[in-house]
Amino acid sequence: MSRPYRITVLSDTHMPKKAKVLPDPLLEDLQHSDLIVHAGDWSNWELYEQLSQYAPVEGVAGNVDDEGIVERFGYKRLVEIEGKRIGIVHGHGQGGTTPSRATKAFADTEVDCIIFGHSHIPFKEVVQGVLLFNPGSATDKRRQPRYSHGRIEILDGNLEAHHVFYDRK
Repeated sequence: MSRPYRITVLSDTHMPKKAKVLPDPLLEDLQHSDLIVHAGDWSNWELYEQLSQYAPVEGVAGNVDDEGIVERFGYKRLVEIEGKRIGIVHGHGQGGTTPSRATKAFADTEVDCIIFGHSHIPFKEVVQGVLLFNPGSATDKRRQPRYSHGRIEILDGNLEAHHVFYDRK
């Protein structure tokens, strides 16, 4: 039996302002990751360096990221993993909701999943056959009851996403 391809998904870490270290539940997931996706608002390059010690890292810049992160990642990315097309965007901008802006960013692109952030609100919904997924924030829950990140598993052509929730960062 084959094991699933595991993607750890995070966004809106705002480090080091909102946290000096990543929370234990996230660190645990990182140890079992085949890929890490960050949907923007990293706040510093050191976080990329730390994450890349666990697995390859894909991501996009968010609205508070510096020029170096913007130059490295850009604001929109499409990756193909295990036959699945995954769009990554932060989701900031004018008009509509964060999920609608994320969807609009890939309106002309065939995707199976869109990962986004910006709102710090965990979100998972299938819209017209596309999974929209916001992991929430592992370090800045704002008005949410709990901190969170995401886990996506791909096995035998099926993509499943789950949130991982915890009380402390």
